[in-house]
This record gives sequence, structure tokens and C-alpha cells, in this order.
Amino acid sequence: MQIKNEREIIETLEAGGVIAYVTDTVWGLGCLPNNEKAVKKIYDIKKREAQKPLILMSNETYNLLDYVAPLPEKACRLIKKYFPGALTLVVKKSKNTPDFITSNMDTVGIRVPDNEVFKRICEIIPGHVLATTSANLSHQPSAKSYEQAYENMHGLADMIIEDYGYKCKGLESTVCGVFDDELKIFRQGEVKIL
Repeated sequence: MQIKNEREIIETLEAGGVIAYVTDTVWGLGCLPNNEKAVKKIYDIKKREAQKPLILMSNETYNLLDYVAPLPEKACRLIKKYFPGALTLVVKKSKNTPDFITSNMDTVGIRVPDNEVFKRICEIIPGHVLATTSANLSHQPSAKSYEQAYENMHGLADMIIEDYGYKCKGLESTVCGVFDDELKIFRQGEVKIL
């Protein structure tokens, strides 16, 4: 698919800007992962606590592999079963993931949303990965529509991209950690892991 203003999206991100966009779960707010100024802008926009990390999202698992340590077998099985989809997988990060994304933790959350607009954004941007969080102020409900995202982020995000009819489901992703082949559920969301 094509989305309007593709060149503007690329230029905004390359200039250290922050964009809001639809995903399969709730609306997201993101920037290029290696731009510390842009990451700080996300924290400032959301009034987000510094100890709460951002996650990395892409249109393909392959694009995220540089940012993580070699994945345990259990993590690979979850990726195969649930990516693309509403699962955020927390795993050991690699040296390529900046500490300013992960709040100095040695882990990072990765996800591949199942949404055509989000996938297209990742296809066109440099590196094909966004450092991201939900498009709302901290401790406020997540945006579940373009109108809510616009209300939350108008005048704050540098761009708010239309959903082109590819709406989100409105339920956050499940957040699951895999460490030494042990599973830990941090947040129960759309995906039920037994």
C-alpha cells in the first residue's frame, strides 16, 4: 500500500521528529531508535518516567535481530507463533540497542504489529525500526482511534498519520519476557500465552 506524505515521514524522522501511527493494538508514538534527542522528546511529550523503557517495533522480525542478543529457543518459538501480532517479547539486548531506549536495562522489548499502515511506515524509513510507546500521556488511557490519537498528540507529535481504515483493536499487546528459556508475563493483553 501507499500512504500520503511518505517523503515527509522520512524527513521528519531523520530530523529527530516524533510520529504517531496506528498499530494492530493501540496507537503508537515513535522515532528512529538511534536518535537520543528524539527519544527524549517522546519522554517529554508523554511525561513518562525515565525508568520505563521504550520498545522496538518493525514490519519484519529480521529488522529487529541486530538489536537483540542471540534468542533462546523459547523466544524463537513465540516469534514464529505470534509475530506479526499483539505480543511484545522482552529479551536480552545487543550492544546495538542504546541505553537511552531501555532505561539502562540489559533487556529490550520487540514487536512486529499486524497492521498494513504501520508495516508501510517501517518499509520506507531508514533502518525499518521505530523506538516506540503508546500515543497517550502517561497514566492516561491508550488511544484507540485516529480521533483519540489526534486529541492526545496534536501540537506534540510532529506528524499524526492517518489509519486509512486499518483500525486498531484497542487492546494492548501482551508483554512476555524470555530469560534463560524461562517465561515471565509482565502484562496480559491481546495474546493469551498458556
